[in-house]
Amino acid sequence: MVQILGLILLSFFVISILLVPFINVLYRIKFQRQSQKTRDIFEVRTPIFDKLHSHKIGTPVGGGALIILVVSLLYFIVVNSSPFLGIVQTAVYPFKKEIQVLLFTFLSFAALGLYDDLRKTFGFKKTRFWGLRFRYKFLVQWILAFAIASMLYFGLGIDIVNIRFFDVFNLGIFYIPFAAFTIVSFTNAVNISDGLDGLATGLLLICLIAFLVMSRSILDTTLSTFLGLWIGSLIAFLYFNVWPARIWLGDVGALSFGATLAVCGLLLGKPIALAIIGGMFVFEVSSSLVQILSKRLRGKKIFEVSPVHLWLQYKGWEEPKIVFRFWLAGTMFAILGLWLSFF
Repeated sequence: MVQILGLILLSFFVISILLVPFINVLYRIKFQRQSQKTRDIFEVRTPIFDKLHSHKIGTPVGGGALIILVVSLLYFIVVNSSPFLGIVQTAVYPFKKEIQVLLFTFLSFAALGLYDDLRKTFGFKKTRFWGLRFRYKFLVQWILAFAIASMLYFGLGIDIVNIRFFDVFNLGIFYIPFAAFTIVSFTNAVNISDGLDGLATGLLLICLIAFLVMSRSILDTTLSTFLGLWIGSLIAFLYFNVWPARIWLGDVGALSFGATLAVCGLLLGKPIALAIIGGMFVFEVSSSLVQILSKRLRGKKIFEVSPVHLWLQYKGWEEPKIVFRFWLAGTMFAILGLWLSFF
């Protein structure tokens, strides 16, 4: 555990040094929100969102890219230098294959998110290539998710779901669509939650700390090392991401982090605990899903605006108040998930 704490400090230190120069670079290349004419997944204007967030025009996006690059590089160095660092590698799964799954998820969904950030920031919507619609991006998410789920099933031999108080269910080949659904769900849940300053980053940090405790309990050093580096980088980033934010994760971070969060839960063999520990993400994406279904099936909204954090803001709650209370709720979900895992 001493080594993992050292890795948290290491990644915190590296991101802390690089983040301010990185923000300055984003300003110079104008990688920031340029206008306040946002649209939902159906290409419909969102005037309520625009009105509530008009003051955020000009804030740089793409902060997740720095975290992904630093964590990936440090992780590669640490796992190849572990004997010299005094880290004894113990893993539940084949060492190299677990690393491949983590990094492939981290980087592949980052590439998809970066595409979306470039499209939104530089306004390439009208060209054929840059105008990829949501349905096709959603399809790409599923393709990546099925590829990762296949790596988990065929490469690591994972095919069970452990449901506390009930039983361990062997899904066989059906584990692949189950894992793919989990990955896509959390990819979009984290992305949807990244709407208020510090909200998604803080909730993600809470989830990862819970997962670190779980990974240490099963002596999966490969996963613990990755989580430690990721946690330290998020703590440093959160300093600049809380209200009023100087930088946002962007889709490059939100999509990557959501998918990788799901994979970490699947590697721990407890997807139900993932749903509980990430309960606030589930709550957020559920509110958006209910809204979409209501508009499609009933022709009218349930909420004036979704997801729920935006609805609370519309009702007059101040942004920091929403974020802090969601963090508190997220902490209790994490404690509940850990309790059920170890009960």
